[in-house]
Parts: sequence; structure tokens; C-alpha cells
Amino acid sequence: MPDENQTPLNAASGLPVAPSLEPALASVEAPPEYAPVDRRVVTIAAIAVLVGIGAAVLANVLTHLIGLITNLAYFGRVSAAFTAPGIERLGAWSIVVPLAGAFIVGIMARYGAAAIRGHGIPEVMERVLYARSRIAPRIMFLKPLSAAIAIGTGGPFGAEGPIIATGGALGSIVGQVVRVTADERKTLLAAGAAAGMAATFGSPVSAVLLAVELLLFEYRPRSIIPVALATAVATGVRAALVGSAPVFTIPALVQPDLSALLVYTVIGALVGLASVYVTRFVYWIEDLYEELPIHWMWWPMIGAIFVGVIGYFEPRTLGVGYSNIDAILSGDIVGRALLVLIVLKFVSWAIYLGSGTSGGTLAPLFTIGGGLGAALGAGLIAALGPRAGLDAHVAALVGMAAIFAGASHALLASVVFAFETTRQPLSLLPLLAGCSGAYLVSLLMMRSSIMTEKLARRGARVRTEYAVDYLSQVLVRDAATRDVVSLRGGDRLGDVRHWLSSGAAGASHQGFPVLHGDATLAGVVTRRDLMDQAGDESVTIASLIKRGAVVVYEDNTLREAADHMVRTGVGRLPVVAREAPQKVVGIISRSDLLSAHEDRLDAAHVPEQSLPLSAPWSRRSRAQRRRRRRARERES
Repeated sequence: MPDENQTPLNAASGLPVAPSLEPALASVEAPPEYAPVDRRVVTIAAIAVLVGIGAAVLANVLTHLIGLITNLAYFGRVSAAFTAPGIERLGAWSIVVPLAGAFIVGIMARYGAAAIRGHGIPEVMERVLYARSRIAPRIMFLKPLSAAIAIGTGGPFGAEGPIIATGGALGSIVGQVVRVTADERKTLLAAGAAAGMAATFGSPVSAVLLAVELLLFEYRPRSIIPVALATAVATGVRAALVGSAPVFTIPALVQPDLSALLVYTVIGALVGLASVYVTRFVYWIEDLYEELPIHWMWWPMIGAIFVGVIGYFEPRTLGVGYSNIDAILSGDIVGRALLVLIVLKFVSWAIYLGSGTSGGTLAPLFTIGGGLGAALGAGLIAALGPRAGLDAHVAALVGMAAIFAGASHALLASVVFAFETTRQPLSLLPLLAGCSGAYLVSLLMMRSSIMTEKLARRGARVRTEYAVDYLSQVLVRDAATRDVVSLRGGDRLGDVRHWLSSGAAGASHQGFPVLHGDATLAGVVTRRDLMDQAGDESVTIASLIKRGAVVVYEDNTLREAADHMVRTGVGRLPVVAREAPQKVVGIISRSDLLSAHEDRLDAAHVPEQSLPLSAPWSRRSRAQRRRRRRARERES
């Protein structure tokens, strides 16, 4: 009755040998073959290209809409030209302009869609994680309109966050209209969001990396290919509409030496430290608003008061501020003027963003980080002299990228973004060093990023580190149990029940392969099948088989085995060879899948010394050899 290693039963077992049975099924049910891409990916990629074109057009429309509202609100003219707000025409009345915009945004959020509040990316991340990437269609219209009103009336925000949210909404809506899976809808959402960023800054590669690090939560060909094609097409559309010149200009750079790289790393680490406190301050402001005894629709008007007053005394804090970033990188704003701009821009942005209005975070962060980097660079150049080989322009660029890396925890996207927006290849080494320093400091001090802190406060845990699934690296043959306890199809139910209650070896298992008389697989029965069966105990085990044989191949991975268990609703799988798919060579259970992680945990947490540093003739080396020899003896 029980059969270990599929050996025939004999009289010593106390049960008769079952006669040969007819095959219970013509074939076995095995996991599908792995394919990184298929024809479906081609279809999704084609849809993503269309989404990318749409997102690029929407980005251009939003940019012109911001320009139109800015010109109407501050200059009294009808023009869609993108321009910075100014107070020359209105004077002190310019303080009222942000208040009017905040009132409209508050009304839109309360009676239109509360989801338009915030800076865009965290809200998109939330839909990916908890709503199967579904975004309401009205968001695609209300989000860019509310952002254009908030920014056009002086809000110190970037347009990129709302554009990313709008592009993501477009991809999500297409994914809801077309019949796709949740994963494919996520890909289309990420394609639209990344295309929006690429169309804003002309940065396709960093847009793809940002999508991987903040939206896709994976790196797979079936998602990367559509997103990459969407961003490439969106960048092409941008070039056709506004040109292909870099967004930010910076003087030609020289190759930094080793000492300069060290200093840039320190600058990056210091800016990374600042990014931690910037993030904490923003969410502290949000907490203060939560204590107010008024409805949240009025909060933006409170923030707008600070924006208007600060903007009256320092007009450069108003609006997107791309021209400020360009001036900082070019060295046109220095000294006291630079420090005043950094402080006032930070205060204005943090207070208004914390109120829950609609606007992006990247441009303000670039202004603050670039200013900090430029100030630190100027101070270190004055202290160390020309021998240090420092360049204030590079220090500003490192600061701009480092605050992005520290605040968002998107290291690679930050490095590549700074390169793509300036097209300065000699900046790559300082950027990599500085952003890595910022990333390290930020992770040591802050578990969540400025993008994920809002989700964490709602009880979510968003980990922004990605690794290859360990189960996909281990083959079934290396984890399966080879001593298989099986039953013969002709065994009587009563005899098997008696054996189960005897407590004999193998009787405690929860599932048993059932074999034909020729030792080929007929199916699997569970302990519940055997014990819950009411009626005649003279029935054979073969009659209890409810489905065809569900198996896994020796050369399948444990991930494929686990997925197969989920799809078929079983807790254990007979292991077979491809050349003999009805010959059982092992069995794998859910507990085997968990046990396989022991090696992963050991590799991550158990220090080891593979190459001893002691001399071969030393006492320590001889002791180590004796221990290894005794270990081999015990194993043998």
C-alpha cells in the first residue's frame, strides 16, 4: 500500500499487490513553458506607443494651459507662451492671485474628485498597488486642469508630477477600455506616466528608470519593452513640437579627478541629508493642516497666502521655476541671492504642497537641491582652493540630482535624468558618486521616500528594492523529496485507512501519488480524500482520484512549481522527468518551497570566510583543517 521510491508492494506489507490498472488519463498537467515575451507583448507595445503619443500631446497641452493661465492672471494678456509669473503689473494685488487659484482647486477637489489633490506620483503608485491600476476617467481631465490653475496662479510647483499623473491616467483608461490583464494595465499606466515625463524633460531613459523604480515594481521584458517604446515615441513627439535642445544649459565641463569625485560624493551626501529633513518638513506641515477645524477644501487657500506674500517679496519663487534651475546651473544666481531663493522657495512650496493642492515636487526639489549644491560647491572652492579641481556648475548639478535621489529613492533615474537634461557626459561620474552618497544617507535615516511616505501613513509597506525571485533560481530537482510514499491504485480503502492510523513511516503525509500496476502515475489523493470517504471501505484507491495527474518537471523552477500549485489548487506535486512524464521520481510540497529559502537567508545573514587569511603552517590554519576534516567524516 505505501510505496517508497516506487518499489513494488510485497507480502510483508500486509496488503496484496494491486493488479495493473488502465491509465487514468492520457497525459499529465504540467506547468506552462516560460517565455519572456509572446505575441501579446507585441499588442501591448503597440497600444503603449499610442498611449505615449497621447501622453506627449497632453503634456504639451498642459504646458500651454499653464502658460495661458499665467499670462491671464499676472499680465492680463491672452497667450499660451510658457512664462514665469511676475508682479510688475499687479504689485501688491499679486498676493490675491494664488488665493483665487487655491479657491478654484479646492472646489474642484471637493465636488469633482478628491484624487486630484497631491503631487501626482504617490497617487498613481497607490492605484497601481491597491486598485489594479484603475484610475477614474475624470482624473485625466481634472488633474491637469487643477494643476494648471494652481501653477498658473503662482503655485511653486513643477508641471511634471501632474503630467505624469495625467499620462498614467490615460494609460489606465485605455487599459480599462481594452480587454487586458491587470499586469498589462499596469504596464500601460506606467507607459503613459513615463511618456509624460519624457515629453516634459526630453529624458526617455530616466523616465523608463523612474517607471521601474516607482511604478512597475519589476524589471521584466514584457513590461519594459512597451514602456521604453512609449517614452521613445513621446520624446520624438516633444522634439517635433518644441525642439530637441536640452532642458537645462550648463557650461562645458572638464573631467574631474579623484579628489574632486570625493568632494562631490560628500556634497551629494550632505544634500541627501537635507532631502531627509525636506521630506519630514513637508509631512509635518501636512500633519498641521490635519489639526485645523475646517474642511480640507479650504486648506489650499491658507497655503496660498504664504505663496502670495513670499512671491511678492521674491517673485522667482512663483510658478514652476525652470528658469531658476537653469540660472543656478549656469552660475547666474550666486551668493546671498541664491540662499534667499533656496529658503523662500522651500518654505513656499512645502506650505502650499502640504495643504493638499495640485502640483508637482520635482522642479521645486531641483531648485532647492541645485541651490544647495551650488552653495556648498562655492564654499568648498573657497576653502580648498583651485587645487581641489572643483567646478561650481558640477556641484550644482550634483545637488540637483542628489536631492532627487535622496527624496525619491530613485537612484538611477536621478543620475540619468541629470545627464539627459544637460547632455554633459563628463558629469556622469560626479552624478553617480554624489547621488549614491545621497541615496545611502537617505536610506539610513528615512525608510520611506517623499513618494511613499503618504502610502506608509495609510498602512501600506512599499519596498523600493527589487531582486530576482529566489524560487526562480532553484530547480525542482534540487528541492524535491526523493523518498516518495505512494499508493497503488488497486489498494483497498479500508487497508489504507488502517495503515494511516498505524503511525507507520510515511503515514503522516498529507498527500500520496497513486500509481498504476506498471508504476506509472494515475493521480494524487489527499489524506482528506482517504479519511472523509463514507461508505464501502472495499473501494479501490483509484476510484477516489478526482482529477488527472497534476505534475511538475524536474527542470522546472520552484517559482513555476509554486505558480502551478496556485493555478491548480493543490498543495503538492509529483515530480516527473520530461522524457517519462508518468514516471514519478520525487514529490514537492509547499513546505519544500518554504524550506528552499533557508539557503537564501543564510547567504544574506550568515558571514563566512571562504579564503582563510592565516598562513598554511599556522596553528589557526591547522585547526581549521581539522574542523573541516571532522565535518567531512561526519557527513560520510
